[in-house]
Amino acid sequence: MKILVVEDNHELASWLGKALRQANYAIDIAHDGEDAEHLLKVAEYALVVLDLSLPKMDGMTLLRRLRQAGNKVPVIILTANASLDGRVAGLDNGADDYLAKPFEIAELEARIRALIRRGNDRAMPQIMVGDLLFDGATRQFSIGAEILALTPREHAVLEHLVMKVGSTVTKAALTDSVFGFEELAEPSAIEVYVHRLRKKLEGSSAQIATLRGLGYMLRHAV
Repeated sequence: MKILVVEDNHELASWLGKALRQANYAIDIAHDGEDAEHLLKVAEYALVVLDLSLPKMDGMTLLRRLRQAGNKVPVIILTANASLDGRVAGLDNGADDYLAKPFEIAELEARIRALIRRGNDRAMPQIMVGDLLFDGATRQFSIGAEILALTPREHAVLEHLVMKVGSTVTKAALTDSVFGFEELAEPSAIEVYVHRLRKKLEGSSAQIATLRGLGYMLRHAV
């Protein structure tokens, strides 16, 4: 899952990026509204963490333009202005959630998980695919009673597939969700991660199927 952090405070943006990468998210960072708007036009994100006090284009204007363009990506506003009027204005302009600074990273992560589930029409925090269980509250995978040990990239690929379980996911969509905008990804990188995941799912009733020319699908093995 890839998240866009839009924050003009470079130190805070760096801290947020590091914390969210440690939580197995791919992160892009923009320090002003114009760069953020460009990234939102050329890449797909699972969620946007948006500060309001931005140079070049303020966060509220960016949010309005995003919604006017029909982009429904979930948006969490971060701001030092925790007034009722500020929260109402943000929500009326299309924000999905609002978090006042200072905040605890654990609360931000919980809000991110909830919004991503909602955005993928997954109201329940747990998803079962055969005997593979994804716990949305902890973002852990397990088979039976055993936690599945995954690298961050493997986790990102499997999480994207489980959120789209039963549907075809293109290689391009997987690449976009796993790698940040400035990261270089070899064309075969996703194939390598899918191969590793299949090894780790051996013996389970969950399967990553290849649909030639289309992409991959996570499903209950027949």
